Amino acid sequence: MAQGDTELEARLEEQDEFEPSEEFVAQANVSDSDIYDEFEENWPVCWERAADLLDWDEEYDEVLDDSNPPFYEWFTGGELNACYNCVDRHVENGDKNRVAIKWEGEHGETRTYTYQDLYREVNEFAAALRDLGVEEDDVVTLYMPMVPELPIAMLACARIGAPHNVVFAGFSAEALATRMNAADSRFLVTCDGYYRRGDPLDHLDKTNEGLDSVDHGVDATVVVDRLGDDGFGHDLKGNQHDWDDLLDEQGGERVEPVERDAEDMLFLMYTSGTTGQPKGVKHTTGGYLSYATWTSHAVLDIEQEDTYWCSADIGWITGHSYIVYGPLALGSTTVMYEGTPDFPNRDRMWDIVEKYAVDIFYTAPTAIRAFMKWGSKYPASRDLSSLRLLGTVGEPINPRAWKWYYEHIGNEDCPVVDTWWQTETGGMMITTLPGVKNMKPGSAGPPLPGIDAQIVDTNGDEVKPGRAGYLTVNKPWPGMLRTLYNNDERYISEYWEEYSDTDSDDPDDWVYFPEDGAKVDEDDYITVLGRVDDVINVSGHRLGTMEIESAIVGVEGVAEAAVVGGNHEVKGEAVYAYVITEDGYEEGDDLRARIIEGVEDAIGPIARPEQVVFTPELPKTRSGKIMRRLLEDVANGAELGNTSTLRNPEIVGEIEAKVRAQSD
Repeated sequence: MAQGDTELEARLEEQDEFEPSEEFVAQANVSDSDIYDEFEENWPVCWERAADLLDWDEEYDEVLDDSNPPFYEWFTGGELNACYNCVDRHVENGDKNRVAIKWEGEHGETRTYTYQDLYREVNEFAAALRDLGVEEDDVVTLYMPMVPELPIAMLACARIGAPHNVVFAGFSAEALATRMNAADSRFLVTCDGYYRRGDPLDHLDKTNEGLDSVDHGVDATVVVDRLGDDGFGHDLKGNQHDWDDLLDEQGGERVEPVERDAEDMLFLMYTSGTTGQPKGVKHTTGGYLSYATWTSHAVLDIEQEDTYWCSADIGWITGHSYIVYGPLALGSTTVMYEGTPDFPNRDRMWDIVEKYAVDIFYTAPTAIRAFMKWGSKYPASRDLSSLRLLGTVGEPINPRAWKWYYEHIGNEDCPVVDTWWQTETGGMMITTLPGVKNMKPGSAGPPLPGIDAQIVDTNGDEVKPGRAGYLTVNKPWPGMLRTLYNNDERYISEYWEEYSDTDSDDPDDWVYFPEDGAKVDEDDYITVLGRVDDVINVSGHRLGTMEIESAIVGVEGVAEAAVVGGNHEVKGEAVYAYVITEDGYEEGDDLRARIIEGVEDAIGPIARPEQVVFTPELPKTRSGKIMRRLLEDVANGAELGNTSTLRNPEIVGEIEAKVRAQSD
């Protein structure tokens, strides 16, 4: 490492607060610090700002109807269409030739859709869905990878008033069937396959296996031909239709957007539940779309002329809000990428940023830690000067990873927005407004204007700054879920019972509990510590795994870590840490000792890891989620569970061998 780089990293290491540049503030969509007071003084009318970003067929009568908590309704009486707001109005306003979607396949093939192109294909597919029998309020399931046909299908569903139910392509056949059964969905859009690390994957075979377990049967399935000559030679069944053939039949067809009530369902999204049964999160047209659009405008600072890239998969809520609905409602250009960050080379992400002159980049801390591990030479080999703003999403980011991202990707010029939110919230809840607030690495930031978030103890009383507690939200917000599909009772028990007076009709007595732990500082900046059920009980002390992981990743030389609890005959449970080193750092006793010291300094001796196991990779699903259950099996010497959902199943055996060798 050069002397200048060493001095720079030392300076950043000492700095705990960063200001946005004057140049960024001058051009930011939101730069007036009075916005926080304005939202507080004018709540809930303040949310008209979000609604004003959309075109309404019928103006709403009331911003918020809170007469039946927690079943809040937003923009009541209003009517609009989400597809019209994301496509048609840009064509009508003279921006038909502006690029809407830039897509890059794993092998480097590209497709570009202008808003006029998007308008044409969305209309044709909407007409095809109607001909197949899809009616307003029918749930259409989309089981697709990152191909342009996925957002086209989403928008086509929205156009005809049919809620979509996107199932992540990496999920199993059983997961597909479970979600179609729960949603009573009789229509499916899928594809023959897709590429992963250069190899074609047979998606249609998995789809057909899932369809065999759909209890109510399926009226029609549409299949996109993604693989072409690399396909697996499947013949379509009687009720299965080729996407291209359907669009050819509907060539030039136009479908009038259906006017939807603001509270009509836009989509379902199934997320994990504590009972093991997925929860069908219901999002509505007016509240969700306005909130996704406003947060895209205010937090991500998206402007119409921007080329914006969120590296998430549309199969997750991040892709819904911040690849499709938010950016397209604002009329910007959104980038989609099919493949993985390191195929064929570890500079693939930065090649795409350079190629498309990306202005705003939004990714996950998991990816950032991988970039750190691979080394700064990869982003340094590409021109990233087009970047104006960086964002992180999906989990807390530790200060060292934040500073690496700020330095090596943003060149110390780009604000970094560290965003906390959930599938259930619909959009960002806690983060800095980049044109208003300073950034504190490791802390997401204050609640957004209009969001009343507090950190409380088990009695519901606010904790003092610096103390850990439970994150709560004390007022409704437009992007919130309305209920769990066909299960109002579970909606209340999952999210509202812990801190609410459930017998009260007063909306002030209802508190949303996202089941995350957090702490707050004296500036009202919130640091999210992770799920409250992600804990290890060491000698009667409940320790959050994410807090321990953050302490480990804060040690110089550590790129990524996963912490689990393992059985211990004295302590009950003990801490087991699995660690990936940064590029250029050696595994060994010295680093192991520094990790243990780092945990003890940050949390205390009670959190001291029983074992620190170095590994080149962590077992992860195809979506990038660490499979801690398998790491627990390894720690406990138990028989390994199912590894079929992993993208790297071979690593589990390697880790198991290392643990055995270290124990001997």
